[in-house]
Amino acid sequence: MDTLLTALAAIIPSVGVGLLFWLAIRALVNADRTERQALARMDAAERAAEAAAKNGESPSGV
Repeated sequence: MDTLLTALAAIIPSVGVGLLFWLAIRALVNADRTERQALARMDAAERAAEAAAKNGESPSGV
């Protein structure tokens, strides 16, 4: 029983650090994904505004 507790005591810190690393990487990937989506929306809006300006329309489409 003592060897099992010793083994668990040796593994738990590594598992905890691994979990923290996984959470940090997950947060970075999610932030990158949302930033890319926001940039894509901004680019699409700019392209639409440029196309509207070329055609002599107002950017809002009114």
